[in-house]
This record gives sequence, structure tokens and C-alpha cells, in this order.
Amino acid sequence: MADIKLAFVIQRPPYKSETSTLGFTHAISYQVVEMLLEDGQNVIPTVCLVGEGVLNLIKDQKAMENYGVTSVESHGKNSLLVDLDMLVCKEDMERFGLAEDRLLDAEDMGADKKLQIVPYAEIQKVLEDSNHLLFF
Repeated sequence: MADIKLAFVIQRPPYKSETSTLGFTHAISYQVVEMLLEDGQNVIPTVCLVGEGVLNLIKDQKAMENYGVTSVESHGKNSLLVDLDMLVCKEDMERFGLAEDRLLDAEDMGADKKLQIVPYAEIQKVLEDSNHLLFF
């Protein structure tokens, strides 16, 4: 059986809506889907952060302190903790002046997975190879 490749494209900023939070939540929930698959089938999810979506990964945003809402930082960390591949668009990071050291990691939670900062061409390849695209 063929693997099912899912690309979760998070392109919205973490502010004023739950769109990006839903993207992370849906991507993390891929594990539940695996019980519905046929033997030998796998779900292969990839989270792609492009455009303003890269702003979701800035660490220490202090959203509760500044805005009275929880931040999506924990969602990003949990995504790494469950070993999701997370691709971050290099060109968009440069456009926003974000250095790699300003982005979150989940080492403090025991995660082995790291964010992958890649050129958009690599993200485009993932999108082309996916069976389903989900935009958030």
C-alpha cells in the first residue's frame, strides 16, 4: 500500500485568529488517523511554515503576558516532540530578519526533532509530492 503524504501549510501569523493553532493541532493529530489505515499504509505529515507563518516559531513571545492569550509556541514544541517534520521557509525568515537562534526548539521537552530551515524550492517539492494539502 502506498503511503499517504500530508502537507500542512501554515501561512498565517499567530495573532488575531486560531488559524495557525489549528494547523499545528491537525498535524499533531495524524497519529489518530493511522488506526484507520490498511496494513502497511502510513501517514507522512509535514508542516511547512511560509510567509507570515514563520512568525509562529519565534520563541519567548510572552503572549499571555502581553495579550492574555496562550501562545502557539507550545504547539510548535509539541509538533517537534511527536517527531513531525517542520520545514521553515528560509527566504521568509530573511524577509522578516529572523535568525535561526530566535526560533523555538523542544530540547527542554526531550525532543530529538529540530526545525529544518530550507529554501522555498524544497517546500514546493514537498507540496508537489503530497497527496493532500491543508492550508492554515
